[in-house]
Amino acid sequence: MIETVNLRKEYGDVIAVRDLTLTVKPGDIFGLIGPNGAGKSTTINMLASILEPTEGKVYLDGLDVEKNRTQVREIVGYMPDFFGMYDDLTVREYLAFFATAYRLRQPVRTRRIDAVLEVVGLHDKRDELIGRLSRGMRQRLCLGKTLVHDPKILLLDEPASGMDPKGRVEMRNLLKQLQRQGKTTLISSHILTELSDVCNSIGIVEKGRMIETGTVDDIRAKIRRLMRLTIEVLEGMSNAEKMLRDDDRVEDIVIEGSKLSVTVRGDANCAATLLERLITGGVRVSSFAREVENVEEIYMQICGHQVS
Repeated sequence: MIETVNLRKEYGDVIAVRDLTLTVKPGDIFGLIGPNGAGKSTTINMLASILEPTEGKVYLDGLDVEKNRTQVREIVGYMPDFFGMYDDLTVREYLAFFATAYRLRQPVRTRRIDAVLEVVGLHDKRDELIGRLSRGMRQRLCLGKTLVHDPKILLLDEPASGMDPKGRVEMRNLLKQLQRQGKTTLISSHILTELSDVCNSIGIVEKGRMIETGTVDDIRAKIRRLMRLTIEVLEGMSNAEKMLRDDDRVEDIVIEGSKLSVTVRGDANCAATLLERLITGGVRVSSFAREVENVEEIYMQICGHQVS
């Protein structure tokens, strides 16, 4: 449903996006993850046909975005990171304005507005002035504007930015609801916990490059060569530290009281060997466990050393 081929965007001497290639399947929620300045918004703007790429191609539902801008904009809903609103309009008037811009005629326009108000949970606020809405309600209203023409593809740039924890949970639930309706969504965020529970697949962007892409499990499997062990020692801490530091497979050691957090190159056999060495070396080990990486930890293992 979404495909980019060697996408590149230059602003003079600055390269914002470097040869970025990605594929998003129909009905997926794809998370574009990266720090501020990584090129996420520039990528989304090129997907939405707002920016022209310096090089490369973008295809949405099989359409070449450069050659089919009008058709593409009929099937795309774009929610920017920063959006303006007309504070003296009511919620319904705001949605009617954009529905008219998308050439929705009556009675379709009224039906779509009512449906969107239900989806984003603002039906009871339909006659409220926008200027009186909370930040979270404004975010939901902007998403409603994005949905008013019933697009196949949603491009959401930091949609939960500035929301409180309750608002973020509501946004995640709403994205899952839209997925059940068959929408394909690309969502960007630098808050990784926003995406870990909702995305089918993710792409990690750093300095304009796509470093890794795939499901969370796929990417976790790729970095399994780096695992983190938590070891709790009853006696022999100094001996344990020396043995681990002398092992070429150990990348890093962090000591907190009686616990060691150890980053190791290797698999389960390597972990078993380390445990055996510690015990035979006289170290009394009370617990030895492998930590399971979440999305944030995966990101830091892949590119934490070169954050923009």
